[in-house]
Amino acid sequence: MDENRILVGGAGEGYADPRELLLRYANRHGLVAGATGTGKTVTLQVLAEGLSAAGVPVFVQDAKGDVSGLSRPGDPAGKLDAALRERAEKIGFADFAYRGYPVVFWDLFGEDGHQVRTTVTEMGPLLLSRILELSDAQEGVLNIAFRVADEQGMALLDFDDLTAMLTWLSDNASEVGRSYGNIAPASVGAIQRALLVLENQGARAFFGEPHLELKDLMAVDDEGMGRINVLMADKLMQSPRLYATFLLWLLSELFEQLPEVGDPDKPVLAFFFDEAHLLFKDAPKALVDKVAQVVRLIRSKGVGVYFVTQNPDDVPPEVLGQLGNRVQHALRAFTPRDQKALRQAAETFRPNPAFDTETAIREVGTGEAVVSLLEEKGVPAMVSRCLIRPPQSRLGPVTGAERAETLKASPLAGRYDTAINRESAAEMLADRADQAAKEAEARRKSEEMAERMLREAQEKSARAPRETASPARAGTARARPSLGAEIATAVVKQLGTRQGQALVRGILGGLFRAR
Repeated sequence: MDENRILVGGAGEGYADPRELLLRYANRHGLVAGATGTGKTVTLQVLAEGLSAAGVPVFVQDAKGDVSGLSRPGDPAGKLDAALRERAEKIGFADFAYRGYPVVFWDLFGEDGHQVRTTVTEMGPLLLSRILELSDAQEGVLNIAFRVADEQGMALLDFDDLTAMLTWLSDNASEVGRSYGNIAPASVGAIQRALLVLENQGARAFFGEPHLELKDLMAVDDEGMGRINVLMADKLMQSPRLYATFLLWLLSELFEQLPEVGDPDKPVLAFFFDEAHLLFKDAPKALVDKVAQVVRLIRSKGVGVYFVTQNPDDVPPEVLGQLGNRVQHALRAFTPRDQKALRQAAETFRPNPAFDTETAIREVGTGEAVVSLLEEKGVPAMVSRCLIRPPQSRLGPVTGAERAETLKASPLAGRYDTAINRESAAEMLADRADQAAKEAEARRKSEEMAERMLREAQEKSARAPRETASPARAGTARARPSLGAEIATAVVKQLGTRQGQALVRGILGGLFRAR
């Protein structure tokens, strides 16, 4: 291997003809496909090793735990050592030696890696609407919630903020609707139900702070090797909606934040979708369209996207057409669907007159593949049968103790592990509700006091004998205050506040005017 290319394997009758991925075309995306047990994960591992050694940061989902072995060197005493060394010699891999790579473990649930989070604001109403499969009317209501929160200085950070904002919006629909349009309770309810589905899959842990900074995914170590970011996704795969939410958010963030670089000498980041069929299975068209758009445009940002799946037709045609580098492991054609997929897979390769591509895809054994990588000027190479090179890191997962050791030594240790819950929309709306409740209680007590004092004054007036001033004292005696004035004086003296005076004016105003 040299600094401009990655050795993928050897081709030809004796496997002495190297097949290499040119780094300047590694951002043209790729596909690794094949039936279970044919070597897809090893090919992923080989590509990740080569990219890391070339100084390219890598992000990959570990769906089964196997990719975690990248963090440890292979075992020279292992039962596969002899076979791996024989393969390295056969393809002319003279630099073969066991070694580990700089791995950072991540986990959306914070159990087996650094916690991955983003804020609701960073997700945005458009992307969230696509994930929740909202109608146009529901998407409009969600946009209003974001707009009002922004105008009123209420940050939408975590799941509680969004749910609290929607509840407030429903309670104040009439008032807010005068400025932004009709807010139907049915639309708010539909959004809340969709959020509940997402929450049940673990979204509460995903939304919050501190949020993931992209620079931490695009770093190199002290030796200039690209860090391999491994997302522990074995549990995440059981939550397909959350899985799609995270991946789509990350691709969108990369597309929005990274500058245009055209075709760099090597990618700024390589992104691997392992078990890609889970991303697209039963996905709404809007979601597939968004992924296709990002894959089509993110190449100019220097990001290479690679899909790893069992069958090429797991990937939608609009995405599949963007994948220039292809490694096809064996496919088993047991059903009519499998036979059709095999035929279509063979037709996507540039033919080789030396063999029949469809037959070769049936026949290649474990660790072999039918390969076509981009050559000079970005032209797909003629398809060839290839023996995949052996990985230098461990084949298979690491132990829990080894993962904990890697986490402890991580350059990001402690940065994302503790959640931060600063004041945001949920707290501000709760404070508003609490203040409104206190004011309502104060008004109720004041009104009760004013009414009680009014009754007492009326009762006292009815009991007191009416006094008639004598003629002699008529000219000098001060006029007796009216009943209304006495009541007003007593009540204001008792309340002694502006609020009390206002209540007196409101409650007793009619009596004052009558007197």
